[in-house]
Amino acid sequence: MSTKKPDKVEGIVLIPEPSRDFLTERKLVAYGSHRREFLKWLARQGKNPDALEGYAHDTAKNYASIIDKFHRYVWEEYGYTLDINHDAAEDYLRSLVMADDEYSQSHLHNVKLALMTYFRFAGDKWEPDITIPSSSGVSQPRDFLSDEERTALREGALEYGAVPAYSALDPDERTEWKLLLARRYGKPVSEVSEKDWDRANGFKYPSLLHTALDAGLRPIEVSRTRTYWVDVDNATLRIPEDDSSKNEDNWTVSLRRETAEYLARWLEERELYEKYDDTDRLWLTRHSNPYSGSSLRYVLDAVCDLAEINRDISWYAIRHSTGTYMAREEGLAAAQSQLRHHSIETTAKYDQAPVEDRRDALDRMG
Repeated sequence: MSTKKPDKVEGIVLIPEPSRDFLTERKLVAYGSHRREFLKWLARQGKNPDALEGYAHDTAKNYASIIDKFHRYVWEEYGYTLDINHDAAEDYLRSLVMADDEYSQSHLHNVKLALMTYFRFAGDKWEPDITIPSSSGVSQPRDFLSDEERTALREGALEYGAVPAYSALDPDERTEWKLLLARRYGKPVSEVSEKDWDRANGFKYPSLLHTALDAGLRPIEVSRTRTYWVDVDNATLRIPEDDSSKNEDNWTVSLRRETAEYLARWLEERELYEKYDDTDRLWLTRHSNPYSGSSLRYVLDAVCDLAEINRDISWYAIRHSTGTYMAREEGLAAAQSQLRHHSIETTAKYDQAPVEDRRDALDRMG
């Protein structure tokens, strides 16, 4: 039995098997053409385009592998595209920094360099916000939520997208708000009704943000969350093995009673929206798509503005803070279950005293 050898360009596999399995035949043609140009550029002029100096073979091969994995991340998070922007690269790099399976600083640095090289190839130079030194630890001081910021986010989620009560507005004010809601929901102003007021003040965003804060949901988990995960009576998420992000185990994740109430109200409300008729995904974007890293960043930035959190944080800061505070309050075993870690060693990195605890310790020390 003979097997066909994979096509190579400059001695590098054109389309690795995981990407080949991921894409349809039509998309394989497009990706193959795009990648062929990239591999040639890497090997022939990637290091110094002006001098037509390419990377050494091992470096080019390593960068090619990294960028192929980056493409698959983008397709899983945002859907298939070859037009990848800087936000996607920033999200990817942060996801690796905050990943449950810790990567070495050397690997993270190489990923950063590979991504920067890829955007040079695309003619869209990128300088990442996140700092990953080549010879010291990963610098990520901003990517953490304090206890006060978590509370502010919960409160901000109750304000996000909300509008004043219909009955409390005079006719001129109603006209102004109708214009806003017409733009938000993509309909003529004449078709905006009191039902749109109820929709604007609904429970989608409170349920999403509060669940993420309780469960430390990864972006991909927000996308995958299903209605049948929700156990309102017992205030838990029950995640089947087949639905878990790493397909490793069944998980039961605790929720606050307040969060369970928001979820109960949202489950009732979502029945009213036609776009949910043929899906059991718990949340969809305004454009009827599953949430991605980019769309979650938009929501988080807006809620941070309402919460007066005046710094740049990523979605993974939510997960990081959930793990840290759960480890503080209930220990590593509780944090391991809450964050759905297969290994206690993975959870151990969250076993660190939050800033406010260390400040209190200093006060006690004198």
